[in-house]
Amino acid sequence: MMNNLEKIASDLRKTVIGMVYKAGSGHPGGSLSAVDIITALYFNVLKIDPENPNYTERDRFILSKGHAAPILYAALAKRGFFPKEDLSNLRKFHSHLQGHPDMNKTPGVDMSTGSLGHGLSVGLGMTLSAKLQNRKWSVFVLLGDGEIQEGEVWEAAMAASKYRVDNLIAILDYNRVQLDGPTDEIMPLGDVVAKWKAFGWHTIETDGHNPNKLAKILRNAKHCRRGLPQIVIAHTVKGKGVSFMEGKYQWHGAHIDENTYQKAMKELEGK
Repeated sequence: MMNNLEKIASDLRKTVIGMVYKAGSGHPGGSLSAVDIITALYFNVLKIDPENPNYTERDRFILSKGHAAPILYAALAKRGFFPKEDLSNLRKFHSHLQGHPDMNKTPGVDMSTGSLGHGLSVGLGMTLSAKLQNRKWSVFVLLGDGEIQEGEVWEAAMAASKYRVDNLIAILDYNRVQLDGPTDEIMPLGDVVAKWKAFGWHTIETDGHNPNKLAKILRNAKHCRRGLPQIVIAHTVKGKGVSFMEGKYQWHGAHIDENTYQKAMKELEGK
């Protein structure tokens, strides 16, 4: 029997598939791999207020892998930042739910993202701002593993270590698949854990599809600061929850037709 976070994650997976189907385009693979991470954050870890999205003492979240916007929007709607009915307008003209998050249009979005590699640098700036103002909030940044092939990520990692921003918590959606193939074929990442440790980060590995365990780890990272930036390397599966999408780069960004939608929903509903 599913517990609350597992049930929420299950519901969000169905919502993501429905959104991409109705939109006629989008990014199902990386959204599905991040569902349990987003569930843990938005329903157990982040200090946020849907009634006052911009209140000063909130925790900040940056979806650096901005193409996974469907799962972020699904979570924001479920938390009450905007009506769930808005989700049917994903990627439509004049909608506030564009293909990548826009902080100027969508309640609950702390940073506009899309061009990969920038999120950690922005998160570093936010954490330094908190330190200078003696604020207690934390900044969480969700990175894609294809994204960490970008050099700017490692510049930010060095700077975060130098300035010892222990209110910065990165999460790596480590699904090993990017836009046009496996990361090991496109640009091998090597020993990811050793790399982050070498850059001076407190590094934790975990199952990225256990929302309860993720919530515990992320709460601990938020409240037990170690004088270092922290990263949670979450081992995930691209397209998690829909068997014919799992591990397939072809579902990084793809149209979901009627037949595919019905097939995916049947799996997700356990029929």
